[in-house]
Amino acid sequence: MNKQNYTTTFTVDQTPEEAFAAIINVRGWWSEEIEGSTDKLGAEFSMRYQDVHYSKQKITELIPDQKVAWLVLDAHLNFTQDKSEWKGTEITFEISKKGDKTEVCFTHLGLVPDYECYHVCSDAWGFYIRGSLRSLIMTGKGQPNRKENVDEIAAQHAVRLQGMQAGK
Repeated sequence: MNKQNYTTTFTVDQTPEEAFAAIINVRGWWSEEIEGSTDKLGAEFSMRYQDVHYSKQKITELIPDQKVAWLVLDAHLNFTQDKSEWKGTEITFEISKKGDKTEVCFTHLGLVPDYECYHVCSDAWGFYIRGSLRSLIMTGKGQPNRKENVDEIAAQHAVRLQGMQAGK
């Protein structure tokens, strides 16, 4: 059995303080569908992406400009047989100064190749960490999942319904 946890590392020109601020701004890089506080030790927050992914995290470590750790308290992945595959895993961000650069090392402890979701989840983390989070640190703008606008969705359905009725 392969027990290699998913991990990825990147460097940026910004300071550890800027990297830390971006990491705890989870709505800015992961998802706008976050409920709860993402910047206080002991706080719990949940993330939902449609009916595909739900997870609830507890912040277990928060060392300014150095480390952030979350324990996954609950999870539901609708694309795996074991829907709670993430439950009990830990997500860590370690920040360190490397010369004139800042290194961010992300690890999802317990997300291993033996897991059914490993390839999908590691691809998604790659996008969110090396893409969205890195962009948020470097430019102040990430690419999180957007909050679904209920009014916009209702308007789209109304237009479709009108089109279907007009076609009768």
